[in-house]
Amino acid sequence: MFDLIGIPPQVLLGQVFLGLINGSFYALLSLGLAVIFGLLNVINFTHGAQYMLGAFAVWLLLNFLDIGYWPALILAPLVVGALGMALEKVLLKPMYKLDHLYGLLLTFGLALIIEGVFRDIYGVSGRSYPVPEALQGGHNLGFMYLPTYRGWVVVASLVICLSTWFLIERTRLGAYLRAATENPQLVQAFGVNVPRMVTLTYGLGVGLAAVAGVMAAPIYQVSPLMGSNIIIVVFAVVVIGGMGSIVGAIVAGFGLGMIEGLTKVFYPEASSTVIFIIMAIVLLVKPAGLFGRTA
Repeated sequence: MFDLIGIPPQVLLGQVFLGLINGSFYALLSLGLAVIFGLLNVINFTHGAQYMLGAFAVWLLLNFLDIGYWPALILAPLVVGALGMALEKVLLKPMYKLDHLYGLLLTFGLALIIEGVFRDIYGVSGRSYPVPEALQGGHNLGFMYLPTYRGWVVVASLVICLSTWFLIERTRLGAYLRAATENPQLVQAFGVNVPRMVTLTYGLGVGLAAVAGVMAAPIYQVSPLMGSNIIIVVFAVVVIGGMGSIVGAIVAGFGLGMIEGLTKVFYPEASSTVIFIIMAIVLLVKPAGLFGRTA
């Protein structure tokens, strides 16, 4: 069928898989945003900078402490998540009772500060990070040569996304989290430390961004600009999936990554704008997003 329109199936399938790799990062980042907005009602524009911090953390751990990829995959998100929790305690907590715009402006300003500091120290040129030895090489799938590391990114992202969904939607802890957003006084009356839960939730969302940054380091250049280059697309993904929707973030992230890959085959000029075109259409048809709940 694809030969009839002049596109070999190998090219089409290859682009779909490449889009799935990009979609893995979209899904992880939009999931973190959805967790923070859905449970804390904060539009976290610092998310792109925290993604960049995850990539720089793994690079710094290797170059200054000689800590390899696998330990850094755990350490970097913990460090960045802890910084995020400190940020929530000091700066974001007073914003919860105010309009969403105040939190957005605060986090946008923080993102500019973090990016500016790293740009002044490291410049704008990217730094390479080696693929871990266990994930070097690749496999011939018939329609494309798949580097092992990129396959690992897709599988790991899917596992993390589904685990996060299960934690929030199918466990008692997730039920407490969701209840705390609806009626924090009642949940506090049952002996649950709601402020601590809110802080840990923000740390979880930030940690997801850092995990995405760690996994991106061997694929993309580690640069102070890497967060600002992707965050606008990720916000569009979150809007399409539905603000605060965990399922929407996962489905929209992977789905839009594949659509972006297919667009590069059929109409390459639109590949950088197709997600925003879809966002405009979705907002016209369903303003709350595909999986969002109307007020």
